[in-house]
Amino acid sequence: MSNVIALASPNNARTADTRPPTGAAATYTVKEVAELLRLSLGGTYQAIRAGEIPAKRIRGRWIVPVHRFHAWLDAQDDSEAAHPAA
Repeated sequence: MSNVIALASPNNARTADTRPPTGAAATYTVKEVAELLRLSLGGTYQAIRAGEIPAKRIRGRWIVPVHRFHAWLDAQDDSEAAHPAA
C-alpha cells in the first residue's frame, strides 16, 4: 500500500464567497442577534425598529440577514475608530 497525499491546487482553492456555508442559516433571529451583541432582547428590538440594525419584517416576524448583519457590524468598527466618542 502506498500513502497518497493530496495537495490543494489553486483551481480547488475556495474563492471569497458571501453565501453562508451549506447547512448554515441565512438569517439570525432577534434573540441570536441580542446574544451576539450582548444586548437585552428589548434593546435589540428597539435598535431594529429604529433601523440601527439591518433587519426585515416578514409575516410579522423580524429576521436579520447574516451577511448584512456582519457587514453592518464591521462598518460600526470602522466608523467608531474614525469618530471616537468625546
